[in-house]
Amino acid sequence: MSRSTFDIRRDLLKLSALFTAAGALAPLHSLQAQSAVDGPVKIGYLPITDATPLLVAHANGYFEAEGLEAEKPVMLRSWSQMMEAFFSGQVNVVHLLTPMTVWARYGSKAPAKVVAWNHMSGSALTVAPSVNTLQDLGGTTVAIPFHYSVHNVVLQHMLRQAGLRVTLSNKKLAADEVRLVVMAPADMTPALAAQRISAFIVAEPFNAQAELLQVGKILRFTGDVWRDHACCVLTMHERDLEQRPEWSQGVVNAIVKAQHWAQDHRLETAELMAATGKHRYTPHSVDTLNKVLAPSPAEQASYVESGVVQHPEWNDKRIHFQPYPYPSYTRVLIEQLQQMQFDQAPTFLEGLDPDWIAADLVDDRFVKNAIAQLGGLSAFGQADRYEREEWLV
Repeated sequence: MSRSTFDIRRDLLKLSALFTAAGALAPLHSLQAQSAVDGPVKIGYLPITDATPLLVAHANGYFEAEGLEAEKPVMLRSWSQMMEAFFSGQVNVVHLLTPMTVWARYGSKAPAKVVAWNHMSGSALTVAPSVNTLQDLGGTTVAIPFHYSVHNVVLQHMLRQAGLRVTLSNKKLAADEVRLVVMAPADMTPALAAQRISAFIVAEPFNAQAELLQVGKILRFTGDVWRDHACCVLTMHERDLEQRPEWSQGVVNAIVKAQHWAQDHRLETAELMAATGKHRYTPHSVDTLNKVLAPSPAEQASYVESGVVQHPEWNDKRIHFQPYPYPSYTRVLIEQLQQMQFDQAPTFLEGLDPDWIAADLVDDRFVKNAIAQLGGLSAFGQADRYEREEWLV
């Protein structure tokens, strides 16, 4: 077992304790106390492009424009750290992997709600230079950022389609088996360069980083497998939504405004988020972030020519910003989670009804108001209706 996998499993045990009746009491009381007053916006984030709307909202002063006080966002290293910070009350606005919110709310009974999407697409499967097909991953190890992630969902879907089986054990691998290991995103590129893994699937800009360092290449973009899928979603505490709705509306308004700005100011967004930016939100270079946020038409065409992009008619951007949480996506996500192989079979998934979850997990009151203020979904390049068809190929 790699050290990264051990650390994250240890963190998951800590999180499980946090959600027990005894362990959850103190943090939940803390959150309840915070909800009684209009305290500051406390953002927690990972240094990935999924966090873009939260960071742009802070940098551009959108929270203050809504009459809210906002502290400097807190950068965290792993998803387990993010969840611990959120549910212990250290932060109150976060971006979480969509399947993580399912696990938190229904597997661990945590009072969290999805209030908007942070972005669409924004992830890829990056492989070693010697890997040319999915079948080449047989008998090797692939890194994922978290068991409950869209990355794991899309990867396992692709591996099933390729006739490969997933395992999470340390046994000797058969030729048609792929071992999955959980690894912090920042550790993935070095692990690929050291040949400790054959591939990783994760949010940007780590795929772009591997390309620029010439230690890996992109085999597929996840948005070319599941069209316009969400990866990270804006997640808030249910008590805040119910006890201070005006504060919650201001938070969502600011983040939706940030998405609208970012989609048309991609070069500025890369500079804002870079290590050389005023706030130094991420450790990434402008060149790395530009490769994700503002790729050149020639580069996009090369992905089509090489077969990395197999659905050019979808016009999928490497990352796109759109806030509405489509119910159809949540329904398909639950169906996919119920087909997946996990380290330990999660019994809570067995009884989940996709239609019910789509209504219960998401509170879309605030995001609908925010979208309307900007002129509707067409302002984000989407059809002006709150339903769509899902394409998972």
